[in-house]
Amino acid sequence: MNSAEPRLIAISRIQNSNQWRNEALRSYSVDQLIWFTRGQGRITVGGVTRGFSGNNAVFIPSGTMHSLQPGAQTFGHNLFFGAGHNLSLPTVPLHLRIRDNRDQNELNQLFDWLQREAESDRPARVQAMGFLCGSISVWLERNRLHHDDAMEANDASRRLMRKFATLVEKDFASEKSAGDYAREMNVTTTHLTRVCRTISGLTASEFLADRKFAEARRLLVDTREPVKDISKALGYRSPAYFSRVFSNKAGKSPGAFRKSGRP
Repeated sequence: MNSAEPRLIAISRIQNSNQWRNEALRSYSVDQLIWFTRGQGRITVGGVTRGFSGNNAVFIPSGTMHSLQPGAQTFGHNLFFGAGHNLSLPTVPLHLRIRDNRDQNELNQLFDWLQREAESDRPARVQAMGFLCGSISVWLERNRLHHDDAMEANDASRRLMRKFATLVEKDFASEKSAGDYAREMNVTTTHLTRVCRTISGLTASEFLADRKFAEARRLLVDTREPVKDISKALGYRSPAYFSRVFSNKAGKSPGAFRKSGRP
């Protein structure tokens, strides 16, 4: 997702897509702000998993690994800021629980105006959307100063987990193991695995495998690349090994998943 134009997508629409897409660890090339107005669920950003509820704002910088598990009655919007914007946005993830009614209403109004412009064919529509995104960036800056950040890396374990997630997102399409990442961060594999399990619920090896698996599913459904080329691109040692690992995790072969995942 790299459109120069901002995009606003309802959470309900995201829920109606394939569940595996929502729950898969992935990243986008644009910044995004998710505004949950109602409901609850769990969100993982930069390796840190937290629960969310209504009136929660989650900012995810471009290139940041994340996944979303919304509950059945979750409502809100996901704003994808356009590529190449000149807005002053945070460089780290934020999870703000907005309790002040005035702040809630202000963001709801900005999103309503943005939705109205997105659905219109009025002159200067894109320009208007850009100005509204600027107002949303101001709202975000003001509220990050007055609300606790649930994803703040305020201890050594969270900082290590965020660093690990950043490195995995950069290099997951390689043959690097959890041990290789641990050595790169000057910690033992045992310590990295313990921290990873505590914060994300997965071991370091499982976390890495999940990111590879998510990308494999995306490539199988969204491209026509041969399975052997996908295997090589993701750093698996052979197509046969890739097929075995994928089948064990997905319950079907890469070829069968490709057929079932396409409309």
